Amino acid sequence: MKKKVGLFFGTFNPIHIGHLIIANHLVQYSDLDEMWLVVTPHNPHKKKSSLLDNNHRYDMVWNLCEDYPQLKPSNIEFGLPQPNYTVKTLAHLEEKFPKYEFTLIMGEDNLKSFHKWKNHEIILDRHDIIVYPRFSEGETAPEFLNHSRIQKVDAPKIEISSTFIRQAIKEGRDVRPMLPDSVWRYIDQLGFYR
Repeated sequence: MKKKVGLFFGTFNPIHIGHLIIANHLVQYSDLDEMWLVVTPHNPHKKKSSLLDNNHRYDMVWNLCEDYPQLKPSNIEFGLPQPNYTVKTLAHLEEKFPKYEFTLIMGEDNLKSFHKWKNHEIILDRHDIIVYPRFSEGETAPEFLNHSRIQKVDAPKIEISSTFIRQAIKEGRDVRPMLPDSVWRYIDQLGFYR
């Protein structure tokens, strides 16, 4: 029997309690054995200037995962050619870990634009997708509504954004309730986002 691993991709700039709540909820209430928090080096759709260095973002994820044995930090994309595409990362992981079965985790907002992803048909052909609820505009493409590979789950809706947290830190506001302690200490110690 293959180990079932959920892949939760993000820039995690910074990782916050919203990410933690979703990741932990999905690993607790699904048949996943582990959840890998995959730090993406640079999303082709995001401006690079606001991104902290890859290794700092990975360290924050690593710090968070120390307290949650089923959550694992992953920097697998750091060594892959840029820009990164999920389909290539999945192919790389399948080759590297043949005894694992990988499930893609995404928010409802991403499912609405999934038809625009590079080779999304290949992803759907080879992998299950777990979709968690998000407040978002737009419609999901009809072909994804009742797809056998796509499972929508009832998870908490957490509306905290990394952008909001970065801006709040810059303004000198107290954001500690929105960040796991280890992540807050790391950011505070190194003076990030000020």
